[in-house]
Amino acid sequence: MRLRHAGGRTVHLGYCTNVHPAEDLAGIVAQLDTYAVPIRETLGADPLGLGLWLAAPVAAELAADPAARRRLRTELTVRGLEVVTLNGFPYAAFQAPVVKGAVYRPDWTTDDRLGYTLDLARVLADLLPDDAARGSVSTLPLAWRAPWDRSHAEAARQRLDRLATGLAAVERDTGRPVRVGFEPEPGCVVESTPQAVAALSGMDTDRLGICLDLAHLACAWEEPAAALERLAVAGLPVVKVQVSAALEAADPTADAAALRRWVEPRFLHQTRTAGCAAASAGGLRAADPADPSWAADDLDVALDAGLPGPWRVHYHVPLHAPPEPPLGSTLPVLRAALAALFTGADAGCDHLDVETYTWGVLPAARRPRTDAELAAGIAAELAFTRDELVALGLTPLAEAVRA
Repeated sequence: MRLRHAGGRTVHLGYCTNVHPAEDLAGIVAQLDTYAVPIRETLGADPLGLGLWLAAPVAAELAADPAARRRLRTELTVRGLEVVTLNGFPYAAFQAPVVKGAVYRPDWTTDDRLGYTLDLARVLADLLPDDAARGSVSTLPLAWRAPWDRSHAEAARQRLDRLATGLAAVERDTGRPVRVGFEPEPGCVVESTPQAVAALSGMDTDRLGICLDLAHLACAWEEPAAALERLAVAGLPVVKVQVSAALEAADPTADAAALRRWVEPRFLHQTRTAGCAAASAGGLRAADPADPSWAADDLDVALDAGLPGPWRVHYHVPLHAPPEPPLGSTLPVLRAALAALFTGADAGCDHLDVETYTWGVLPAARRPRTDAELAAGIAAELAFTRDELVALGLTPLAEAVRA
C-alpha cells in the first residue's frame, strides 16, 4: 500500500514474508498466490507492498541471473504487488522447527553475511518500481553479543566499509539506490539506540542506517521520540521501520500460567524488565544471562528465574488482536513511535513493514488453522497499521501498477 504524507513524500507499507517458509523461487511465487493476492484483494490495495524475505541460496541464484530477476518482477507486477524492501536478517531456514540463536549466524564478522546482503541489494535494484525513490534491506545488528571483542568489532567495521562500497557499485550499475538498515535487537551487540550510536557512528550514512523494529524498541524500554532524536543527532538515518508489537506482562509472577502458554521451541523470546530502561539510557549491553537481574535470553528462562516485573518479551504479537488479559502488548509504544515519525513537516521514514513472523508459534487457540486464516490475519494487521497512519494525517493512494 502507498500513502502520502502531508509533506509530499510517498510512504510504502507492506508486510514481511519471513512468516512464510518458502526458500526457493518456485515456492516464493506460489506463496504470492496463496497469501499476498488474497491479502491485496481483501484490502483493495493496488499495489500491495511486500517486504520479501529471500534465503541466501535463492538470493544468490537471483543475483547471478538477470533473466530470473525480470521474471520475478513480472510475477509481482501482474499480481498487483510491489517490493521496495527486503528482509536480510535471517540467512536461511527461518521457519525451521528450531531457530533460536541460529538466526544471528553468519554475522557481520563474516564474508558470508556481506555477500548475502550485496546479493539482496542487486536483486532489489531490479525489483524496485520505476517510481520508487530507493530500496532498503534490513539486517542483524552486527552479531549476538558474545563472543564480541575488539577484533570482532574491527572485522565487522571492515565489512561495513566493503558493504558501502558494494552498494555504491549497485547504484552505479543500475541507477537505483539501496540502503541497508541495522536492526537493534535484544541480546545483540546493538540492542538499543544508545548502543547503535556507540557501535555504528562513523559508517557511510548515505548508504547505511538503522532499521527500527518497534517491538525491539519497546523491549529496550526506550521512549520513541527520545530514541529517534538520539539517532538524528548522531546522524544515523532510519531507513526502514518494522511495525511490530511485543508481549507485555505487568505482573509476571501472578501471570506465570498465562505466560507459560507462550513458551515455544522455535524462536528466542528475549525478556526485559523495566530495569532495562536505565541500562538502555546508559548505553549498556544486555545483562549477563548468568546474573539475570533484569534480562533473560528466553521466556522460559525468565519464568524460571523469577525476574521482577513488569516484563516486555520479544514475541511479536498480531497488531490488531492483542493477547487476552492479564497479558497485553506494547501497542502504546508502536503508536508513540508512529506519531514521532509522521507528525511534522516530513515523513520520518518511507518504508514500513508489518513483521509478525510468529503466527505459526502462537498459543494454539490464537494460531491460524488454514492458509486463508493466516492471510486474513495479515490483512487485518495491515488494515490496522493503515488506519493508524491515516489518523496521523497520511492519505492512502490508489495507484494501479500492473501492466
